[in-house]
Amino acid sequence: MHRFSLKRLQRRLIWITLLTLVWLLCSGEALAGPLAERLSIFPDWSTKPPVQPAEGDLVYPDWLDGPWRLTSTLTEMAAPLAPDVVTPGFAGNRQFLEIPIQADIRFQKARVAKGKFLNRPLKTSAGVVSDRAFNGLSLARAYLGDDWVKAVNVDPKNPNRQITLLKDSQQLVSTVTGRAVEQPDETTFITTEVFQQFFRGRRPTVYLNEVENTTAYHYEPDRIVADQMTAVYLSPQDPDYFRALEQPVALYRYGLELRSQDNNN
Repeated sequence: MHRFSLKRLQRRLIWITLLTLVWLLCSGEALAGPLAERLSIFPDWSTKPPVQPAEGDLVYPDWLDGPWRLTSTLTEMAAPLAPDVVTPGFAGNRQFLEIPIQADIRFQKARVAKGKFLNRPLKTSAGVVSDRAFNGLSLARAYLGDDWVKAVNVDPKNPNRQITLLKDSQQLVSTVTGRAVEQPDETTFITTEVFQQFFRGRRPTVYLNEVENTTAYHYEPDRIVADQMTAVYLSPQDPDYFRALEQPVALYRYGLELRSQDNNN
């Protein structure tokens, strides 16, 4: 059994990142405005999105409740600062253009905390949330393969923190730091998440960056479709950080389709 190279793992990091949307969490009011505008000007992004500190679960619209078959297809990619600054594995990701990737995901009704006092929820209410552990494992294995992904754990004390356990004692740790949502109408739901991700393994951290996922979901009678944009930003620890600052160094656009698995539909 050959060893999974760091270079190959870095090349595929973005694939785990892109689909963490199904477990990422959100709080705050749903207001129309800047996120829809941000989507409309892609890929002309020069700054990070407007977000609030990440707390609590993302409550999705009721029409996302249930089990789904997700198909994700990379349709566009860009490196705005190339050739001066390019993220590891960017060129290698071109092999995934127009290649659909499928995975089973599910959303379910749960009690969701609303606000905290002394680190305890003030109240709870019913809402539709992602089954984060199930979805994280399903998506990670769809992109990396069953042999490379051992488990996905969500921190029970911080639902914004997810740890993907990989082969050879490697870990991918993703922590949501900011988010915002908009719901322009009853059939559209837009969310953005900004999170930190890094590897932990036999050596100290070898890869660290900041990632944005901005996604617009649209309900249709027989399916849900989504337009997802992902931006990669350099961390302050990166030697090229001051060349990029708030500008993304890699951009990806995905088409998502969710088809219900209820009653074999």
